[in-house]
Amino acid sequence: MIPALLEALRTIVGDAHVLTHHHEPALDLTAWEQDWRRRVRGKALAVVRPGSTAEVAAVVKACAAAGTALVPQGGNTGLVVGGTPDDSGTQVVLALTRLNAVRAIDAANLTMTVEAGCILQNLQDAAAQAGLLFPLSLAAEGSCTIGGNLATNAGGTQVVRYGNARELCLGLEVVTAQGEVWEGLTGLRKDNTGYDLRDLFIGSEGTLGVITAATLKLYPQPAASLTAWAAVPSLAHAVTLLGLAHRQLGAGLTGFEVMGQFALSLVGKHMPQLRVPFLGDEAAPYCVLLENSDSESEAHARQRFEQLLETAFGQGCVGDAVVAENLSQAQQLWHVRESIPLAQAEEGLNVKHDVSIPVSRIPDFVAATDALLQREIPGVRLVNFGHLGDGNLHYNVQAPADGDAKAFLRDCEERVNMLVYESVAAFGGSISAEHGVGALKVDKLPHFKPAVALDMMRAIKRALDPQNLLNPGRVVVA
Repeated sequence: MIPALLEALRTIVGDAHVLTHHHEPALDLTAWEQDWRRRVRGKALAVVRPGSTAEVAAVVKACAAAGTALVPQGGNTGLVVGGTPDDSGTQVVLALTRLNAVRAIDAANLTMTVEAGCILQNLQDAAAQAGLLFPLSLAAEGSCTIGGNLATNAGGTQVVRYGNARELCLGLEVVTAQGEVWEGLTGLRKDNTGYDLRDLFIGSEGTLGVITAATLKLYPQPAASLTAWAAVPSLAHAVTLLGLAHRQLGAGLTGFEVMGQFALSLVGKHMPQLRVPFLGDEAAPYCVLLENSDSESEAHARQRFEQLLETAFGQGCVGDAVVAENLSQAQQLWHVRESIPLAQAEEGLNVKHDVSIPVSRIPDFVAATDALLQREIPGVRLVNFGHLGDGNLHYNVQAPADGDAKAFLRDCEERVNMLVYESVAAFGGSISAEHGVGALKVDKLPHFKPAVALDMMRAIKRALDPQNLLNPGRVVVA
C-alpha cells in the first residue's frame, strides 16, 4: 500500500516534490518534522510539496483512498505543535510553500487574492507596492505563510486597530477532506447566503480542510505612523494609558504592547547591541510601546501623540517616554519588543502561555497569578509581555535562575500550566489567544471549554472529515 501511495503522489507532484526516507534514507527532513520550538520531532511517511490547488486536491484524494492522514504545513512557525507529524511514520506532511503566487490585487475593491504559501512579509510588500496596506504583522512575518496565519487565526501587533486574521479575510479557496475544491474567493463585504464557511475554516488549524488561497482586505497606507515607548508605574497605569489612547487617538491607535522589566532584561542580557529604553528603571516595572497611524500628516500625528502623553503625564500613568524621531528609530523600538521571545529562548527552556483576559482585569490577573506561582514554585521567573490593546498576554514562566531548565520543564510544566489556566478561567479568559490549540493544548480543552461547545466541534469535524485524516489529534479529538 505504501509504495503504491508514494508512486501515486510522485505522479501527481513530480519526483522532486515527494521527500521520503523510504526513497532516500539519509534525507534530512528536520525542517518539516520538527516544530519551531524544537520540542517535538516527528517522523513523516513523506513530505509532499504540491504546486497548485489541483495538485493539492489530487494529493488529498490519493491519501483519502489509502486511508493515510495528512498534516498541512505552511512556514512551520507555529508554537503549539499543530503542523508537525507524529512519530508513527505513517502521516504525510502537506507542505504548501510552493503555492506562493499573488493572484490579483483589486485596488478599487481594496482586496488582494493570494495563495496559501505566500510569506506574510511578501504580501505586505506586494500591497505596499500597490500603494496599499495589508496590516497583519507579527514577529515571524519573514517566514510564516498566510495559509498558516489563517488556519490559526493569527493575531499580532495591530489587532487593536485591524483585528485578527479572521477580520482581514473575505474569502477562501479550500480543499476538502474528500479532495474536492470549494471556490469561495469572493471579494464581497456582504454575502448573507447561509452558513459562513469562511469563518469555519479560519482557525480550524487544518483539521477541517486545506486552505489553498484567500482574498484579503487591504487598507489605504497611513500618511504617517509614529511610535512611542513609555515607562509606566504599574499594569493598572498601562490600562489607564490604553483608555486615554483610545479616546484621544481613536482609530489612529494601531499598536499597544506591554513589556515587563524582566522580559526586557533578557533582551538587554542576550542582545546587548539593542538599546532598551528605561532598562532597569525601578520606577518603571512595565513599559508600553504605542503606535499612532494618521491619515493626515506626520505633524498632525505628532501633535496628537504629544497631547496624549501630556495628558498621561498629568494623570501620573506615564513616568517617562520617548517618541521615535524617524522610521529607523521606530523600527529599533519594535525590534526590541519582537526580540523578547528570542531572548527568552537564549535564557533557556520555558513554559509558554498565550492567554487572553478582559483588559480591565489584566492587572488583577497578573498580581494574583504572579503571587500564586511564586508561592507554589519558589524562585520561578515570570516573563510577561504582549498585546495589551486586545487583552492578549504572553505570560511565560522561566525556571529559577540557578535551576536545571530541562528538569524544571519535565517536572513542573504540567503543574504550571494548570495553575495558570485555572487562574485564566477564574478571570474570564481564554487559554489560547492567538497561537491556537494544536497538540499541546488539546487535552486541556475539556477542562476549560463547555461540553456543549466541544460536542458541536466534534460534530463538525465528523461531518467534514469522517475518516479523521486531516491533522488528527489537533484542536479536538474526534
